[in-house]
Amino acid sequence: MKTPINECSKFPRHFHPEKRGIRIFGIAESFKKSNSTSTLGGVVMRRDLIVDGIVFGNATLKGNDSTKSIHCMFSSLQRDDINCIMLDGLIISMYNIIDGEQLNNTTGIPVIAITFEDSRGLEEHIRHHFLEEAEKKLEQYRKLGNRDQVRLKTDKLLYIRYWGLSLKGALNTLNAFTLQGSIPEPIRVAKLLARAHKNSFISSNNLPPSYHFTREKL
Repeated sequence: MKTPINECSKFPRHFHPEKRGIRIFGIAESFKKSNSTSTLGGVVMRRDLIVDGIVFGNATLKGNDSTKSIHCMFSSLQRDDINCIMLDGLIISMYNIIDGEQLNNTTGIPVIAITFEDSRGLEEHIRHHFLEEAEKKLEQYRKLGNRDQVRLKTDKLLYIRYWGLSLKGALNTLNAFTLQGSIPEPIRVAKLLARAHKNSFISSNNLPPSYHFTREKL
């Protein structure tokens, strides 16, 4: 069953990864297991690697709200120049599973989700952590489908899922935004933002509420 996101707008896009003016919305998380939510950091990055937008959100640990939260982060930017969403994985916040296909359908732009290691799958882990709700989580997990292995121009391997573009388009996009190693710059910067934002609230003993967003135009 898909998460309803009817309060957020849909913005159709045309995506050509070979063009110089494309912008990526990269999203990554940071959390402590002792907290009830994770911090999501989002960054809008141009192909010349200039950052011109930042937004924050939350996802519930072991919850089912990550897809909705990310869509609302995207919507809160109120921009029509974002060409692709790039996710640091689809299973975040202690098995809060992002529906990449739903994000593609509701935003109208392509979605690329990356992971850095191959895996046999997480079904046993899901069964262990979710007793009565295991079947629901397993349905969400199986819907994600298989990952494709790609080799970046840096000779590093990534394992990706993608919607709204071809495998070649996804690889071209990842290469365009990767300077070194295996971490594309939108993901690297989003990770730094999420960690810093989380730590700033922890140090002040004031955790952010869910769906509390800020945006800074740089």
